[in-house]
Amino acid sequence: MRNPRVLLAKPGLDGHDRGIKVIAMALRDAGAEVVYLGLRRTVSEIVHAAIQDDVDVIGISVLSGAHLPLAVDLLQALDAESVGIPVAVGGTIPEADVAALRELGVAAVYPVGTGLHDVVEGVLALAARERVEP
Repeated sequence: MRNPRVLLAKPGLDGHDRGIKVIAMALRDAGAEVVYLGLRRTVSEIVHAAIQDDVDVIGISVLSGAHLPLAVDLLQALDAESVGIPVAVGGTIPEADVAALRELGVAAVYPVGTGLHDVVEGVLALAARERVEP
């Protein structure tokens, strides 16, 4: 059995990536293989890389306030490719938007202030689930 494989990316125009790099290192320390795409990635790039690298979870970090439309676009793009990879969204997420993201189909939401241990445990739990292929 292979280690969990997690893709992390910063979609949109965000220019701050310190937090997602901390998450990447913590996931690696916990035994995950991490594919970090970096800043300003398009939804198409994220989906293509996720399929190409056969990842178990996609994690995006959004600080710009565009988390809802980016999540919609990402989930629709995954659906269009018939790929059931769970998506986790972290960053500056207002409490009122957590439920909205979950209703859209986001598997996990990690607002600013979520403990590092909680993020790592949650992402690894998502990765441990069997991938759902529609």
